[in-house]
Amino acid sequence: MELRQLEYFQAVSRLQNFTRAAEELHVAQPSITSSIQKLEEELGVTLFDRSQKKVTLTTEGAAFHARIDKILFEVRQAIEEMDDFRKLNKGTISFAAPPMIGAYLFPDIFNLFKSMHPNLDLVVYEEGSLAARMMLEKEELDLGMIILPENPTVLNTIPITREEIVLCLSPGHPLSTAQAVSFSRLKEESFVLLKEEFFHRRLVLEECARHGFAPRIVFSSNQIETIKAMVASNVGISFLMDMVVRSNPKLVGVPLAEPLSITIGLAWKKGKYLSKAAQAFIDFIVAYTRSPSFRGAGTKAKKV
Repeated sequence: MELRQLEYFQAVSRLQNFTRAAEELHVAQPSITSSIQKLEEELGVTLFDRSQKKVTLTTEGAAFHARIDKILFEVRQAIEEMDDFRKLNKGTISFAAPPMIGAYLFPDIFNLFKSMHPNLDLVVYEEGSLAARMMLEKEELDLGMIILPENPTVLNTIPITREEIVLCLSPGHPLSTAQAVSFSRLKEESFVLLKEEFFHRRLVLEECARHGFAPRIVFSSNQIETIKAMVASNVGISFLMDMVVRSNPKLVGVPLAEPLSITIGLAWKKGKYLSKAAQAFIDFIVAYTRSPSFRGAGTKAKKV
């Protein structure tokens, strides 16, 4: 049974005439007659009463027609929906962004993208970069704006910005007026860090180990605002991107003597099928990183 046969059957049922159906569908009448006969043979029933001047449906034909009308309606709806996807009038992107990136970098990018593609939806998951990277590798997400690994093996990446990690202190902390601070001076400090799924935490712990000590972690959270509030209350010190600290009067960002920096970018699994919507976002990010007009309209982050 072919879709073409069903379309022929529907036209003949509606017009009650083989010739008029052929004219409407721009095909030869013998083609329609032959297709309907083959359909009847396949089904083992007679669909049309051809004994009168007008072709009418048999009882079996009427029952078949009721089903076919629904099927062809759904097929046409599906074709129209696929056309919407093709023209980017419809589409959903599953997307991950860590809290800091989601709060301070992503909103401008999101707004610019939505202004260009208002019919595309982004379903955003707030995950740490390490957790998001695992989800990308397992193909549980389409895209992620994450801290990029130095040597990605299974991910395609597009760098967007490079950010410095600064020591985050309350204004009353003794080190808040320092020009720069070495990690070796932080051995006795209380640390307030992001949780294990965040690349920032791994970076800080590796730096502590390199300087020969294990930090005293007094509080862990996956919420940036909680980290900032704890530091502002002098519960402990933390390490955040410069863009997070620089405009907050309750926090002081002090550069590290041996600077730490991260590259934030877009990532997706190599070889993964990308929808038109996901590809549109990738194309947007490529334009965003190259175009001065995009840079001026969006974030003030430094270009890699």
